[in-house]
Amino acid sequence: MKLTLTVEINAPISKTFGVFTDLNQAKDTLSGIKELEMIEGSEKMQVGTKWKETREMMGKDSTEIMWVTALTENKSYSVEAESHGTKYLSTFTFSERDGGTDVAWIFEGIPQSASAKLMSIFAVLFSGSLKKMMQTDLDELKAACEK
Repeated sequence: MKLTLTVEINAPISKTFGVFTDLNQAKDTLSGIKELEMIEGSEKMQVGTKWKETREMMGKDSTEIMWVTALTENKSYSVEAESHGTKYLSTFTFSERDGGTDVAWIFEGIPQSASAKLMSIFAVLFSGSLKKMMQTDLDELKAACEK
């Protein structure tokens, strides 16, 4: 499964990148995050930063450990997680646009185990809920950037 969402933000790229990568403020900025606990690294994202994030997904709490695997200041970053035999990869890219910033979020779920490959057939059923959650995150991050 692969989803791509984009958003135009009326804020400079440095501010936008700063808001998107500020784990210290993430719980306050994103209404979907119930808990966020740092595991490794600082709250300023860098390669190797790792945290535990709890969100409500389809009526149940879901906690995942996530970590930064790539980061280029004001350009892009990637975050990975593994759960139930699936590797999850979120990549955010930032492009300047007339004093503003265009952000693209690519989310991929890559089945690693046989059971996850079988369950991926049903991923289409959950993609609408996931896309809605991603859009809410982008809308809330946009609002924080444009303050």
